[in-house]
Amino acid sequence: MNEFQTVYQAIGEEKIKELAGYFYQGVANNEALRSLYPSDLDAAEKRLFLFLLQVFGGPTTYSEQRGHPRLRMRHLEWAIDDNMRDHWLSTMFTAMDKVAIDQNIKELMMSYFVKVANHMINQ
Repeated sequence: MNEFQTVYQAIGEEKIKELAGYFYQGVANNEALRSLYPSDLDAAEKRLFLFLLQVFGGPTTYSEQRGHPRLRMRHLEWAIDDNMRDHWLSTMFTAMDKVAIDQNIKELMMSYFVKVANHMINQ
């Protein structure tokens, strides 16, 4: 078991769903991020929810429906530079602040998000 799998046990599905919802509320209000999405954010929010469930130790529905995450490949069509990464991280961290999560778990999640966001940079 990897260290991130303990997140699902600690916070559960509902808080991960809340996090995805708050994140996409932030996307809707962030001009830089909003420009990357179609007008309806519902499908993207659902994909993020399923992805986070899987990454943090919950059901593997994401992979069952969409295959291997291949995050970098799936995001290559968008120019992601340091600035875009910072918009994404800021929006995610703001969403995390809205969900009641134990500080140790929150820090574990934040370290994952920083690592992945840095990996997504393609410009």
